[in-house]
Formats: sequence, C-alpha cells, structure tokens
Amino acid sequence: MTSAAPTTPDAAPDQVFRSDDQVDRRTRAVRLLAAVRRHRADLLVAVVWVALAGWLTHGLWPDPDGRTLALNPEDQALYEWFLAVDARALLGDFHLLTDRLNAPDGVNLMANTTVIALGVVCAPITLLLGAPTTFALLAAANLAGTALAWYLLFHRTLRARRLAAALGGGLCGFGPGMISQSNSHLHMTAQWLLPVIVWLVVRLLRASDPGPTTPDETAHARPAGPDRRRMISSAVGLAAAVTAQVLIGEEVLFLCAVTLLVMAISYAVADRELARRALPGFAGGLAIAAGLALLVLGYPLWFQFAGPQGVADGMFSPAYFSADLSSWWAISPLSVAGSVEASRLTTGPAEYNTFLGWPLLLVTAACAVWAGRRRLVRACVVAALVMGALSLGPEVVFGGTRTALPGPYALLAGLPVVDGALPMRFGLALLPIVATLLVLAVDRALRGTGRAGRLVPLAVVAALLPLFPTPLPTAARPAVPEFITGGHWRQCVQPGGVLVPVPLPTPKEPWPMRWAAAADAGFGLPEGFFIGPYGRGGTAAMGTFKQPTSALLADVARRGDQPAIGDEQRRQAARDVDFWGASCVALADDAPHADSLRATLEQLYGPATRVADAWTWRV
Repeated sequence: MTSAAPTTPDAAPDQVFRSDDQVDRRTRAVRLLAAVRRHRADLLVAVVWVALAGWLTHGLWPDPDGRTLALNPEDQALYEWFLAVDARALLGDFHLLTDRLNAPDGVNLMANTTVIALGVVCAPITLLLGAPTTFALLAAANLAGTALAWYLLFHRTLRARRLAAALGGGLCGFGPGMISQSNSHLHMTAQWLLPVIVWLVVRLLRASDPGPTTPDETAHARPAGPDRRRMISSAVGLAAAVTAQVLIGEEVLFLCAVTLLVMAISYAVADRELARRALPGFAGGLAIAAGLALLVLGYPLWFQFAGPQGVADGMFSPAYFSADLSSWWAISPLSVAGSVEASRLTTGPAEYNTFLGWPLLLVTAACAVWAGRRRLVRACVVAALVMGALSLGPEVVFGGTRTALPGPYALLAGLPVVDGALPMRFGLALLPIVATLLVLAVDRALRGTGRAGRLVPLAVVAALLPLFPTPLPTAARPAVPEFITGGHWRQCVQPGGVLVPVPLPTPKEPWPMRWAAAADAGFGLPEGFFIGPYGRGGTAAMGTFKQPTSALLADVARRGDQPAIGDEQRRQAARDVDFWGASCVALADDAPHADSLRATLEQLYGPATRVADAWTWRV
C-alpha cells in the first residue's frame, strides 16, 4: 500500500524548520509579555510622563513649522538652526567651525550652546520632517526623559517605593525651573543623562569600598577588596555619559559636577571610615573616567576655548543674572498657582529657576528633619544650601533691590569656566536635591505604620500641587518664503554658497536663520545670532559687527525711509557682498517695508529678478 504523505521528519524538513521558528517566535512573545507584566508599573509611569510632556508642549503640535514658543521665539529660531546644521553630519557635511553663519568667519559650535549629540541622533527626523518638528519633539522628550530617568534612579538605586520615586521624578522633570527652561533652552532641559551619571558615580563608590573588617575576623584577615571589574565598567560608563553630556549641554554637566562635589565632601566628613576605605579606588576610577573622556573631548574642548572663533570667557554679567532672594518662596508664573507679578523677580520667562514656592520649602525642611540623621540627608541639605547661596550671585538682591551684601558667588567670579555659568542657574540643582529629600521622607513614611504613612505623602503632594505646570504659551509665526521651501534658492546661490537675506539676521531678530533651517542649512548667511569673539579685546559677544550696507538696510527695514544712494554707497555695497563671499541677495515679500527695501536694493545692485515670492539680485 503506497501513500504520497511523508512518514518521517526527513521527508519534509521545511515543516520542522517552520515549526521551530514558530516555537521561537512564540517563546519570544511570551518573554516579552512577561517583561511587560513585570515592569507594567514602570511603563505606566513612563506613559504618564510622556502624556504630560505632550500636553505641556501641545501648542507646537498642530503645525511645528507655523508655531513658536511665545515667550522666547528668538532662541527657538537659534536652536532650530543648530539642529539643521547638526543634521548635516548625516550628509558628511559637518564641522565644529561651521561656515553656514557669520560668513566669512563662521561660528565655533563648541563655543555656543549647541546640542550636537541630540542634533546628530535626530538628523533623520530633521532631514525628513524639518528642524521645527525635531525641536518640538526634543522639547517634550527632555521633560519626560528627565522625569523617567530620575524616577528609575530613586526606585532602583535608592530602593524607594514607586509612589515616592514618582513624586521625586515628577519634580525633577516638571519642576518650575525645567518648565521655564523649556522655553527654547534645549541644552538646559536635556538632563536625562544626569541620573545615569549619578548612578555610575554611586556604583563606582560602592565598587571601590572593600567593606569593613568584621569583628570576628582574625588580626591577619584582610577585607575582600574592591570590585575592580565593577570599578572599571563604572569608569568606562561614566566617561561615555560625560562625553555625551558635554556634546548636549556643558552647563548642566557643570552644575551636576559641582553638586556632586559638595555632596561627596559632606558625605566624607560624615563618614570618615568610608572615605578612608574607598577613596583610593574611587579616585582611581574617576581618573580613569576623566582620562577616557579626555581622549574624545580633548580636541573639541581645545577647539571651544582656543580654536577659530572660540571664546574663553563668559559673555553674561553675573550681577545681572543673579537670583532674587525673594524668588525662592515665590511661585512661578508658569505654575497653576503662580502670578504674573512674580515675573519681576527674574530676568525673563526662561529663568524661573529658583521659584520653588514657600509651601515646598516648608515641607522640604520638615521632611529633612523628619527623615532622620542619615548621611545622605545631611549631604543633600548641605548641597541645597551651597547651591542656593551660589545662585544669589556676587551681590544679594532682595525684592528687586540690591542690598550691597556680597554673595558667595563673589568668591568664584572670574574663575575660568565658572564665569560661563549664570549664577541663577545654580538654583536648577535644587530640583533633584529637594526631590531626593522628599523621596526619602515619603518612602520612610510608606514603609512605616501610623499616621505618618498618610500625612507625609499628603503633605508632599499638597506642596507640589501649586507648582503643577501649565502648557507652554505658543503663538503663530510667519511661514518661511516659498522661495526657500520650494528650493528656488538654488537658482540664486549654489549649495554651500552664501545667501544675503534682507534684512540680515541679528541676535534680536534672527528670523532669516529660519530660512537656512528650512533649507537644511544648505547655504550660509552673513552675521546672525551666535556667540563669537567680537567683544572688547576679543572677548565673547553676541553677534558680530554690522557691515555698512547691512546697517543701511536694517535702518530702512526699521523706519521705512528711502535713503539717498550715491556712488559711494554702491561701491560699499559691492565691497560688502565681496567680503561676505555672497552669490545672491534676496528680499521676501513679507519683509518689513518691503517696497522701500526693494527700491533701495535696486539702487545698490540694479534691477531685481523675481523668483517665486522673493526678489533676488545676483552679485
């Protein structure tokens, strides 16, 4: 009797392979489902943070190209240009000295608050959807990512209960200073690597500690010794995290380093035995991390301070950017319980760094006392006092009035690197410090019995509620000319060449930089919004000197008058475009006093050529 059906596995090996593949896929699905179930609480927290960040930035989402952060649109234009320039790394066209602004001198990207690492990672999004979309995504992602990273640190390293860790993570990611800095300061809100750095430092310290000798050990016994394998892996990880943070935001890393230094000294004073045991290995691990980081960062840091267009000093006045002492117990206008009157206590809506509010200050102080005499609590209190005092600047200001009392920052003023950090931003360090104190107190309450288990969490929530953030204000902005978005600019200037938009971009009015961002930084611009060595004696300054023709056109755009143009003005106009290395001058239809500008430009450069919605002059 015969049959066409196979009777052995060898007769149909493809069926066996398909069966094995199905089993593998089923096994992977089961493992994935198990992992989701095991971490469902953490995933729920992440979803909440993402939803909150999306809600806070929702004003940008209907149309990222046509919306802007109303409280700081100038910096948004700058960061969109940064993202467009960084994205060119994907095209093999990226240099630390970029020629796409301030032609012909260029701009030192390391000397500016660029977010190079984020820009490169997000390059596909920028090239596909545009820099405004990338900006909106990062504005939300920085908030949610920072909150989630601190939550995981509190929950997994401090072993805090999830509720306590979530309250602390929420304050770190959505506190008043973070919401304020979200008004276009991507380099300040990208703090999701800081918990990683803190975790690696703690891991290195634990690995460096050989442990105390137990009482029953003999006189000849020795401790087990430090865990050198974990020390090396912690040092390598720390070097990688620090390197990435330098290429995202150096100021945030500086604030983190100062805070950790103060806490480490405080902790060492409180636990001298631990310091004696762990210091040799811990210092060695830090030296390895520093050495590895410098292998990568040595050239970029040299380029920042001593390279072309680099600056070695800060350009902002510490006295002007000092926190008002009374701002500490005020509530940010960007919080639900805030008021507009409080805005007079700072320099602008992007710097509500110290507005913690009196309810949170009182509850934090009570939690620090109630949490007990733990060394970590003491270290946090000392760090909070030091960083808060430094935020007051070189002279204490109270209620908008300078008191003539010197602030602790006066001891640091003029030191290299330090003078590049704004004093009031030292207040940002208090968000994770205060959060740590709250987490310790709430966790202790939740683990205990009695009324404290209910009262402490309720008190913390009550103190945080007035600080709950409101959505970032947004506004409509003019569309980029079709001359740019349609690619018509290529008829006027070759890719990589210099286009002169009229009027030219300035730090106060950087709007033509949106043209370059929309064109993926495909052409360069003269002048612009950046930090360069154009101050007195080559010190740092915002922007550069205006050429005579640029100043003339800016005056026409401001006043609408048509100046008298003679041979000297025409010769100067020719010299200026030659100095810029420009190929084309362009005037969009929506420029201020466009008719007067067009008449002036035709007297300077001759008849115009109409291209899409712009008038152009080949020069």
